[in-house]
Amino acid sequence: DSRSSVADDLVRRLMLYRLRAKADIAKQDQYVVRAAWGDESGASSVDSNASATDSTPLTDSRFPADRQVRRLYGSDRASDASKAEWERLRIVNGIAESGSDYDLGDAFPHDVLLDQLGGVGFKKGCYVGQEVVSRMQHRGTARRRLLLVAAAADLPAPRTDLTVDGKPVGVLGSVAGAHGLAICRIDKV
Repeated sequence: DSRSSVADDLVRRLMLYRLRAKADIAKQDQYVVRAAWGDESGASSVDSNASATDSTPLTDSRFPADRQVRRLYGSDRASDASKAEWERLRIVNGIAESGSDYDLGDAFPHDVLLDQLGGVGFKKGCYVGQEVVSRMQHRGTARRRLLLVAAAADLPAPRTDLTVDGKPVGVLGSVAGAHGLAICRIDKV
């Protein structure tokens, strides 16, 4: 999955690494993507080739299994929840998304917890950036991490710099009232 604003760049980047493989890489627009959690929709499936016309639910493995979060593609069923409720669910579960919590190319997988959410294959062979990511994993040298933020009152706007004793330590990402996400230097917080 990719946001439509970065999909063309993703296709171009994947084409660079295709080399001599007989593989077709193309963008497939899917305008209707719906998230469901709890008992909202039936059973889920992890392995599926969802398409624009397929409404097979796919488990969103970034969330704890007991949350039962699924993505449905091509489903035009009306939603019972608002986008704000989705954002709150995502924030309280520490799920960062590019664009709202960090800029693509500005974060290592460890910064946004992809190492803990199954977003990095440490048993896989070579991939671009593998040396740095593997070193961070095995030496435990991740300097920045996504943190859950909670306050007594509503938090300031996203992209607000976070400081300790006047020194920057991180940046606030998504916000839902008094809860939010921030990528911070863990050695300075």
